[in-house]
Amino acid sequence: MSINSALLSGASGLLANSSALSAISDNIANVNTVGYKRAQAIFTPMYDASANPARYTAAGVGSAARLAISESGLLTAGSSPTDMAIAGNGFFVVRQDADAGAADPVAFTRAGRFNADALGYLRNDAGAYLAGWPVAADGTVVTNPSDLNELETINLSSIGGAAEASSIVGINANLDRDQAVSAAEATYDPTDSLNNMASGTVTPDFQRSIPIYDSQGGVRTLTISMLKSANANEWHAELHVTPASDVTTGAGLFDGQIGTGVISFDEDGRIDTANTTLPTDFSFLGSSNAAALGANEFQWAAGAGIAAQSITLDFGAPDAPGGFTQFASPSALLSTNVNGSAFGNFAGVEVDEAGFVYAKFTNGIVRQIYQIPVATFVNPNGLEAQAGGSYTVTPDSGPYTLSAAGIGVAGDVVASTLENSNVDLATEFTNLITTQRAYSASSKIITTADEMLDEAIRMKR
Repeated sequence: MSINSALLSGASGLLANSSALSAISDNIANVNTVGYKRAQAIFTPMYDASANPARYTAAGVGSAARLAISESGLLTAGSSPTDMAIAGNGFFVVRQDADAGAADPVAFTRAGRFNADALGYLRNDAGAYLAGWPVAADGTVVTNPSDLNELETINLSSIGGAAEASSIVGINANLDRDQAVSAAEATYDPTDSLNNMASGTVTPDFQRSIPIYDSQGGVRTLTISMLKSANANEWHAELHVTPASDVTTGAGLFDGQIGTGVISFDEDGRIDTANTTLPTDFSFLGSSNAAALGANEFQWAAGAGIAAQSITLDFGAPDAPGGFTQFASPSALLSTNVNGSAFGNFAGVEVDEAGFVYAKFTNGIVRQIYQIPVATFVNPNGLEAQAGGSYTVTPDSGPYTLSAAGIGVAGDVVASTLENSNVDLATEFTNLITTQRAYSASSKIITTADEMLDEAIRMKR
């Protein structure tokens, strides 16, 4: 009977609009939830294709909830350097267990308010742990678009202090063109301790000490000693370690020397690199080296217990400002530029738009430690919602692809920023009104059908 179908249609309307009210209620309740994606009730007419076309039979309405996962919320400033958002497509990769392996469940989220827990792991408000690719000591990152084995749960407590060995020593200095040639120049011999500058027997015309850092952040001293040559525009030079006991040297080097030669200048007082014979590249072998040293080789003293180290001297170029010059002005060391640093403690983290997590140390060192991947899907709206604002893969969503931020369709990672919910309150309150009206109208269908049935029943009396 058509009246019965009308009753069922009215009931389906009540159920469908109740479901819509639930979605609207969740949206309003989560208007301030980070990364929340609004729910929407989708209504579908339930036409009865098998019904007699001469007599219409009501089939009612069905409803299904759909999340607007692909719609981004407004990005706003966060309060922590580990607050993160994705500008564009993609999701953070998270796990529910800090020690999860590749076989353990993985989820995806846009809720990027991450903070370190008591063990140093980065977790968001729902307790999900952020995963990332670790950065190797040489700065390389092993990435794979689908292999979770390459991911690690990001942990900040495992970051200790750091020191950085010096590798570049830049010297800006002027040598006095009018320097008188010393009497010792006539017998000067860098290979003779009685006639070289490193031993202190020959007094240099110019000498300066430059501190450098070893592999453990200890301070070592390089000394450059120079003696005006009898040849025009030429200076004898020795680079040696002070004290000499800090190094062990092979044949041809004496009294802590690591390099000897001459520094030459052209007629304009600029360095003449073609005729300069003092080496500019120096390789210290580590303290643990047990092999015999060859000619002109050197290593850190065995008792120092430090690693191998390479240093490049930068004397400048003829056409560039700074560096070594020879003008008619008193000899002076104008400045030095030495990289490296002493030991420093971990001081915090920063994140860049490529998703790299940088550890900052009190000595000024900034070091990459992780790269945060961005997971993308062909159909993100097909993901299945989980508690805490995370999502899991379904056949409708398609498989995930892990990419570096900003590569391909993956969005950029934005630090100290959070993504708000994509709920619009004006829209939700409007939907609230229309849903209430639709619910009331559906109830009227039931009361009207009930009255009509009552009239049909009265006909028998």
